Amino acid sequence: LKIAKNNDGKYHCPVLYNVFTNNSHIVANKVTGNVFSYEAVEQLNIKTKSFKDLLTDEPFTRKDIITLQDPTNLDKFNVSNFFHVKNNLKMSDADEEKARQDPAYHLKTTNLETRETLAELYKDYKGDQLLASTMKEPEAKKTDKINAVGQILKQNNSASKAQSRTQEDAIADDTVRYQYVKKKGYVRLHTNVGDLNLELHCDKVPKAGENFIRLCKKGYYDGTIFHRSIRNFMVRIKPKLDVVGGESFWGKPFKDEFRPNLSHTGRGVLSMANSGPNTNKSQFFITFRSCTYLDRKHSVFGRVVGGFETLTAMEKVECDPKSDKPKSEIKIISATVFVDPYEEADAQVGFFIFTFIRVIGSCMESSHVI
Repeated sequence: LKIAKNNDGKYHCPVLYNVFTNNSHIVANKVTGNVFSYEAVEQLNIKTKSFKDLLTDEPFTRKDIITLQDPTNLDKFNVSNFFHVKNNLKMSDADEEKARQDPAYHLKTTNLETRETLAELYKDYKGDQLLASTMKEPEAKKTDKINAVGQILKQNNSASKAQSRTQEDAIADDTVRYQYVKKKGYVRLHTNVGDLNLELHCDKVPKAGENFIRLCKKGYYDGTIFHRSIRNFMVRIKPKLDVVGGESFWGKPFKDEFRPNLSHTGRGVLSMANSGPNTNKSQFFITFRSCTYLDRKHSVFGRVVGGFETLTAMEKVECDPKSDKPKSEIKIISATVFVDPYEEADAQVGFFIFTFIRVIGSCMESSHVI
């Protein structure tokens, strides 16, 4: 299902924009998976007898309308009438079934004596694969604010550790940092056919947003050409380096960021090009029309909010029918970053660390006095 969210992060109807509550009559289109308020479907589809999806224009039948929530139908709230309850069915979970094949799955509730016995056996029979599978290594803890601050303080106290810190660690630490990114980013691309004003969804896909802003600031895209343009589809830049997809700001690919409320819907959607899952670098494309079949394959990270005449001029450039390469060059001259929400986030993280250090210092002074 594709459920739209408003700027406040609340689910709502993408047509009437009314927020869904426990009292809302909600339906879904079986063909497209889009979710609407029943009022929108009733007024625009049923009464007009025009059965086309309100977002994608895909045809459907009245039987394809699925009721997700109808507060007036009290019988639907009777759990005893649910199919799986009546037939005593249990849905199988693929992850759970896979876990059951692991011998250690049934040893989760072992007592201390059993664990010590297994440890002794493991020392004596290291070559036994079945026994070795029960000796699981501890899982890595997820990064939280306190642990992250502690790590940063340790790094600040040891210059050698700070110097040996890898880029991979820097990317992992951004989990905490991105919690402070609450705003959109805004960038203007100056091209030889006009300007494009872009709004970046940094608050929803912070990794892709920061990658684009950082590359723009360092002039990475200056002089880059759009090497593919397909009418009614998209226009895509050519990577500057002789590397598939170019190079990300961190020098390595980063993971996909998919959000249910970010879709390739409409003209001017900004999205990452890739060579497969989690291979995002620097290459991106801009859509000329809706391409929802690209959802969950490419990360949407922005949209055009100004300069649609420039986008139209790009689409009108004649291209080679075999290679889709524009016969007239379309080039990014430079990029101007107007709003960088990561600067504000970094300032907030710095203030948080400073406050944390002061609190720790006060506590140490108090304990010394005592």
